[in-house]
Amino acid sequence: MIKPNNPNSEFELGGINHVALVCSDMERTVDFYSNVLGMPLVKSLDLPGGMGQHFFFDAGNGDCVAFFWFRDAPDGVPGVSAPAAIPGIGEIVSATGSMNHLALHVPAEKFDEYRQKLKDKGVRVGPVLNHDTSAMQVSPTVHPGVYVRSFYFFDPDGITLEFACWTKEFSDEDIHVPPKTAADRRPAQAPLAASTK
Repeated sequence: MIKPNNPNSEFELGGINHVALVCSDMERTVDFYSNVLGMPLVKSLDLPGGMGQHFFFDAGNGDCVAFFWFRDAPDGVPGVSAPAAIPGIGEIVSATGSMNHLALHVPAEKFDEYRQKLKDKGVRVGPVLNHDTSAMQVSPTVHPGVYVRSFYFFDPDGITLEFACWTKEFSDEDIHVPPKTAADRRPAQAPLAASTK
């Protein structure tokens, strides 16, 4: 199985302990993650003072996906708190500080089978994207330049999920793009003043 496995000179990290997301309906979330995706629920608790709940699902490899349900949480805003569309179908931009999507590693040999299995369960999935270094950064076919294959879908709250499998090992040649800074961003658009008549 191809996965990045590079030494960390500062800390001995063993992967992602958990990522914590926010849902609007914990019962529906448990149904989707446990019954549709097959992720076992491993811990559930009520938060102090009736503030909400916190549940953890086993994502494999010792990693977990956790959810908060907050009694007073505001609704998410597509295109701000999360992308408005599935990659390959529409706009994928989300706000600074948001979680754009959560990618779950799947075995390359089961990639197509798992996509069909989700479709059979009634989950709307996006197209297969063979990510490469071409101008559009996606190819209709698998070739030696493809480094990951993936497809995306939404959970019941519109959280963008991805099933992905690495297809090649990375080398120093894969690190050549200089990072952008805050100064490279476009200025935020000022809201239009409401007209009064």
